[in-house]
Amino acid sequence: MWINNLIDRIRLPFRKEKELFSALYEILGFYPHHIEYYRQALLHKSIGKRNDKGKPLNNERLEFLGDAILDATVGHIVYSHYEGKREGFLTNTRSKLVSRETLGKLANEMGLSQLILSAGHSTSHNSYVGGNAFEALIGAIYLDRGYDVCMWFWENRVLGKYINIDKLAFKEVNFKSKLLEWSQKNRVRIEYRLLKQKKDDDGSPVFSFLVLIEGVEGECASGYSKKEAQQQASKDTLQRLKREPQFIDAIFAAKSERTKMEEEPTMSVPDPEEEQQDFIIEHEDSVEEKSKKSDSRKSRIAKAPASEETHEGEQSKEDAPSAESGEDEFDLSDISHKEQSREDIIAQAEAAAFAEE
Repeated sequence: MWINNLIDRIRLPFRKEKELFSALYEILGFYPHHIEYYRQALLHKSIGKRNDKGKPLNNERLEFLGDAILDATVGHIVYSHYEGKREGFLTNTRSKLVSRETLGKLANEMGLSQLILSAGHSTSHNSYVGGNAFEALIGAIYLDRGYDVCMWFWENRVLGKYINIDKLAFKEVNFKSKLLEWSQKNRVRIEYRLLKQKKDDDGSPVFSFLVLIEGVEGECASGYSKKEAQQQASKDTLQRLKREPQFIDAIFAAKSERTKMEEEPTMSVPDPEEEQQDFIIEHEDSVEEKSKKSDSRKSRIAKAPASEETHEGEQSKEDAPSAESGEDEFDLSDISHKEQSREDIIAQAEAAAFAEE
């Protein structure tokens, strides 16, 4: 009996080891030489495992190595696949192939996500956990088999089987449209400002654009066309909006200040002609009547005694209206809802002085 139990204990780890070898073979297309690299590539840091020296044992170091190997291998593949294409196109295509979203989908489709060991939470729909494990897997392949096998793995196990490189390369993701949609929903103003336009060493035009949201500077980017530069600047700005809450706070603070100023009541624009002529009192007297009034005033001044002083705004008894003349004591035209200025009073006194006796 005890012999059967001992055999079962020996078979259990062997069975688990065999299952891991078989699962990795389905993914890699070859059997690992050093299985310990692949075990570590599948250990998420949340598991909290440590080695004999007490140091954390997880896939983060392999992830770092795999990220560098991915850039090299995928860059090599893209360079060879698209002869004559410019650097901008090659860089953009490589970025799409090694993005967290792409690697996360690969991890799910290849069955790698189901092998990850983590602290009790699902990783099948987490692109970051799956994508990080995929990078760690590349690091494990590099340590186990070398660079050439990493190239072979991508060319024979990934491209064509899981990824159509041409379809992915020419897939247009409209980041500008996404950013404009976000700005419209949040009612914030957005501007794409052309910073500079120059030519590279080959004579091709290069454009640089900066994104401004409510006057707050977002990200700037360059490209061989205005569309390419604006797309990249929009993508970088969207990523910054997701990662930096203080950036969003600055945008909405600027929006609040702008809307506050727009809501404040503003004074009506004054009429310059009215400002220049409001001191003029118009009369309907003819030129001939104005001449007679002037002669009459000169005659009265000549007859007046030299000792008399004339004060602005005063009327003589002769000029004052009387009840016997049949005129009203108060002229309704003298009543105004506006406070008269000093110039108005002087003008009215002079007009009264020119009046006939």
